[in-house]
Amino acid sequence: MGRQWLLAKREINAKRKSAATGKLVKEISVAAKLGGADPDGNARLFAAIEKARKESVSRDVIERAIKKGAGLGDEKMVMEELAFEGYAPHKVPVIVEVLTDNNNRTAPEIRVLFKKGQLGAPGSNKFLFDHVGIVEAHHADASVDAEAAAIEAGAQNFEPLSNADNDDIPADRVGVRFITERPDLHAVSKWLSSNGWTIVTAEFGYLPKNLPTLTEEQRAEVGEFLQALDDHDDVHRVWAAMK
Repeated sequence: MGRQWLLAKREINAKRKSAATGKLVKEISVAAKLGGADPDGNARLFAAIEKARKESVSRDVIERAIKKGAGLGDEKMVMEELAFEGYAPHKVPVIVEVLTDNNNRTAPEIRVLFKKGQLGAPGSNKFLFDHVGIVEAHHADASVDAEAAAIEAGAQNFEPLSNADNDDIPADRVGVRFITERPDLHAVSKWLSSNGWTIVTAEFGYLPKNLPTLTEEQRAEVGEFLQALDDHDDVHRVWAAMK
């Protein structure tokens, strides 16, 4: 029985890795479509490529995804970006960003996943979030002044970030999340990259204005719900009013 369990576990891990790789490739294509094929001038694409490399995505796959998104080859990207708004259990606001080539398939599947929560109408809860640019980065110098960096880069705010918050932040480095106005995302990323910071995320996102008070049991229930959403192949990002 132990051997069978081990094989099953390996199959599950392989499927998860494959799904994660698929999401990374989609992100590269969308980033190239929105900001161009040059990662030096496209912070979102640069961060997506770095993540893919860390997950051992091959160079050929990365280059093919860039060309597909930027429309440089024979293969064109047909992909919709959608956002579903609703509530997790215990009325926790949620925004789910989806990348799909078949909305007629994806939308009903997302609705089924929301059966433990509540799917809202468009615009139903975006007012509970700030739509901003988010740059997550780390620095090797333990004495680096994150506030000064935020001011110089042109960010609106910043907050410490640890390996527990984002496992792309090495435990021995200073991690920071820089919050920007959306038009400033690229400029902030570029300044940070030029001043010793390693960018791990550069994207538009939704930050909750308020966080509801939950018990540990309620947090666990919400966490299970959010994980089920995130596990869907077409779900790109899940933003929730919960730390």
